[in-house]
Amino acid sequence: MDWQTPEDSFPSAFITDANVRELVGKPPATGGWREGDPVGDRRFASIGALELERGGVLPAVRIAFETFGTLAEDRSNAILVVHALTGDSHVTGPPGPGHPTAGWWSDVVGPGLAIDTDRWFVVVPNMLGGCQGTTGPVTLAPDGREWGARFPFVTIRDQVAAQARLADELGIDRWAAVVGGSMGGMQALEWGVTYPERVARLAVLAAPAITTADQIARNSLQIDAIRTDPAFNDGDYYDAPDGEGPHRGLALARRLGLLDYRSQHELNARFDRSWQSTRSPLGEGGRYAVESYLDFHGNKFTRRFDANSYVTLVRAMSSHDVGRDRGGVETALARVTMPTLVLGIDSDRLFPVADQERIAAAIPRGLDGSRPVVVRSEYGHDAFLIEAEAVGAHLRRLLAS
Repeated sequence: MDWQTPEDSFPSAFITDANVRELVGKPPATGGWREGDPVGDRRFASIGALELERGGVLPAVRIAFETFGTLAEDRSNAILVVHALTGDSHVTGPPGPGHPTAGWWSDVVGPGLAIDTDRWFVVVPNMLGGCQGTTGPVTLAPDGREWGARFPFVTIRDQVAAQARLADELGIDRWAAVVGGSMGGMQALEWGVTYPERVARLAVLAAPAITTADQIARNSLQIDAIRTDPAFNDGDYYDAPDGEGPHRGLALARRLGLLDYRSQHELNARFDRSWQSTRSPLGEGGRYAVESYLDFHGNKFTRRFDANSYVTLVRAMSSHDVGRDRGGVETALARVTMPTLVLGIDSDRLFPVADQERIAAAIPRGLDGSRPVVVRSEYGHDAFLIEAEAVGAHLRRLLAS
């Protein structure tokens, strides 16, 4: 659900107390993009009011997005790439004003790469409820205050409905492909079920057809980690004195998530029981190297994300069920009539390969028949972002179909 950062490529010896001290200063109340911040490479589209699946209307929705490549005159070369839980529209490119991190798929999207921007026009929106420019908890409600915890409950289907309205605004009637991994894969699958006539090809990477009780339980722990932070203040923290926000709860939610995104084997092999301090492992103070790793990434995360948005998006993930009100999962998946790449990771403990097997067995035109492609990797769930060569090779096959 997250992209590989430079720190992720370092051996454990580089995750030191000094690394952690780089981020000792208090994080902001929110790491989300706010009005007046640098726009960077974002573009914005107003899609009007949006009726929500569970009732109610979200007024005046704005979508932040980025584009890469050139749109053909007949608009036939547009690809929609949808990001994972903590991603955003900055799929490729360096960090800079408005973009605190480098692109999260820079080895897959770009000139000459698997999603070749010399050929394809790539559109990457920040999802509804996100915190990087699209309408969400951190944006201003009609009363001039941040939505905060007042932001309505949105589902994966609501997010896809907003993306469809963006396509309308861009004049794109049919995507050459819709590509997504993890939470983005949930949205890609919803595109294939809800709008099959608008999707020529589909890629569903490391995602399920339905969020299970086990996955919902894990999500609930992350939400509770945020809500039990006293600084959360029922979601009203944007104008807190001294900029105090729920960064401890958000960092803890991030740490819980990382345990699902990476494999047990990788963490054991990378860190073993190595000790991060010169003090004795049996003494007071100091820490294990893996604790330092989790602390570092939890602290860093609070500087680029919003706690209310995290709660909103995790709840949307828990809503995911392509079979809801459609006669069940298999009946719904029969609507996915376009060539489809279904890809799983053998070490994924968040959305294991059995989830992708169910999808591949039920769709009519899987790229590999009734079986998913399975990428072998030590990295766990995040391998769909890290194993660029292997994942890219399968995306090339899909786009050549």
